[in-house]
Amino acid sequence: MPLLTNPIPRLRRIHRHNVETLKSQPLAELSGSLGDLGTLLPLMTALVITNSISLPSTLLFTGAANVLTGVVFGLPLPVQPMKAIAAVAIARKFTLEENSAAGLVVAGLVGLFSVTGLINWANHVTPIPVVKGIQVGAGLSLCLSAGSNMLMPLTWTGPWWGDNLLWAIAAVVLLLFTFARPRMPYAILVFTVGFVLSIFAPNSTSSAIADHAIPILHPSGRDFLKATTTASLGQLPLTLLNSVIAASALASDLLPSPPYPAAPTVTEFGISVSVINLVGCWFGALPTCHGSGGLAGQYRFGARSGSSIIFLGSLKFLLGIMAFWKTETIVGVLSNIPKSLLGVLVLAAGVELAKVGESVNTDARDLRVLDRDHAWDGKRVKDIGERERKERWMVMFVTVAALLTFKNDAVGFISGLVWHWGFKAARRVEGWTDGQVGRLFWRRVEHRPSERTALLAQEESDIVA
Repeated sequence: MPLLTNPIPRLRRIHRHNVETLKSQPLAELSGSLGDLGTLLPLMTALVITNSISLPSTLLFTGAANVLTGVVFGLPLPVQPMKAIAAVAIARKFTLEENSAAGLVVAGLVGLFSVTGLINWANHVTPIPVVKGIQVGAGLSLCLSAGSNMLMPLTWTGPWWGDNLLWAIAAVVLLLFTFARPRMPYAILVFTVGFVLSIFAPNSTSSAIADHAIPILHPSGRDFLKATTTASLGQLPLTLLNSVIAASALASDLLPSPPYPAAPTVTEFGISVSVINLVGCWFGALPTCHGSGGLAGQYRFGARSGSSIIFLGSLKFLLGIMAFWKTETIVGVLSNIPKSLLGVLVLAAGVELAKVGESVNTDARDLRVLDRDHAWDGKRVKDIGERERKERWMVMFVTVAALLTFKNDAVGFISGLVWHWGFKAARRVEGWTDGQVGRLFWRRVEHRPSERTALLAQEESDIVA
């Protein structure tokens, strides 16, 4: 594991990278730090209102996780909600103990798979087109979520004057302008406008919010059983595939080393997710993971180093301290940020993640030609035939289609593997069949020399005639 090999020099290089990047492009780093909040804010706010998590605990522990992740890895790796657990917790109105148990079960299993090497083995045997399919599917899922949950309910005039389709169109026009001016701090501008508008929004938050103090939880066996059967089992494949394997691959693709620090391995990703939750969930914090969608969003809006999420973590930590006294105020402001603006941010992050699929047949990791030091010069790739190109594209497409159809990463993963090994089996059958036909032909020729001689003589006589 790179993290455990000569940690002091590595941490010094990461610190230097963070500082130099922040000095060279401070606005881009600050803007990129906000790229994942379109996913975090709605889920965190809804869970606080249903009393399924503690807001002070969530802000403090996720803020600390952001800072430590930025210091240790030096890349803009997100700390975002476990979406499957959050969805079930909101729908079933989980208690603090039940939500905590759900996060602890996933964290324990991810940690077990990490230290035993199972995640690393799975990463090596998973075909790259399947990984790309998981990434593209996750990106399109973000787009669909932004459209159905945030943008479609809007009208031209409502639900109120500060949150409607006009604001969404304005945000999209500004986003298009960033194509020509990529250094524009888009996320900062959008969130500043959203924050100002939220101050004037009608108050719609619940007054029955849990105690402001950080709780110390003791989930019962019944809590663990309910959480495991309803939320944890659905979250586990999502975490392993999208938040560990796909996120590690995306970090290598978007931020290759050099010039960036080496991307964390899948084992490091898994251990990080496990530690964050095994600590924070006992105190009512939101179950979190490192998602590929969050990484794509932060990268899209300018983040290139750990300094971006160190800033975000510090901001969360300060808000967590304020939440001891002003929980209702903070929840009110966060919940009233216009969905029109959040939806466009999530949509942009989804598109950024989905477009990584274009490299499946160009410079994907399994096509790169490495030198003796196992480094890639950014140019040399393997030349593959047209048939293999079509097969790789089809495997990725089937993975995406199954993931979106069943809304389940595990189904998409299995479907992609089945298609991949189906193509492999077809090639073997074709090779075996061709070999059998060839052997039968030459066996007949070798055992019937008289027939062959007669055939050649007949051909000669026909030519003479």
